[in-house]
Amino acid sequence: MSGKIEISESGPDDEPAIEALYPAAFPEEDLLPVVRALLRETSGVLSLLALERPSVAGHAVFTVCGLAGQTESVALLGPLAVRPALQRRGIGGALVRAGLERMKAARIQKVLVLGDPAYYGRFGFAPETGITPPYQIPEDWRPAWRSLDLGTAAISLSGTLMVPAPWRVPAYWGA
Repeated sequence: MSGKIEISESGPDDEPAIEALYPAAFPEEDLLPVVRALLRETSGVLSLLALERPSVAGHAVFTVCGLAGQTESVALLGPLAVRPALQRRGIGGALVRAGLERMKAARIQKVLVLGDPAYYGRFGFAPETGITPPYQIPEDWRPAWRSLDLGTAAISLSGTLMVPAPWRVPAYWGA
């Protein structure tokens, strides 16, 4: 392999490779239902591929969401997967950074994630206390609820995260 990673938005022709990636990266979890649903959304979803030609090395999704009682937009990061043989090579980080850049350009104020605190902490994600998930998450998952401010102005965001239909499955939130 060349080792050169390209980040681009996915298209319909990429779906089979994306669908093959998640079971390989997460054999203990079935993320395909949410991935498929997100890929079918017609707006508000950024689906990024990391390509190591000719194959898909990784994939990440950013979903634009709202907040109850607020007008600012926020985004939810996830799922994120990297082919197991290519993990620990910065591919996931490249996907996260590319997505954050695009979210900032789209004037998204904050990106939220429910994920590994050590991993997402590398990008500046900190514990989130003002915005609550759409469903109550288990107490031991609380440290995994994190956010990163992208806005240039100090805007206090709080309220309940309003997610599109693919994310309205309580089991995704541990409920």
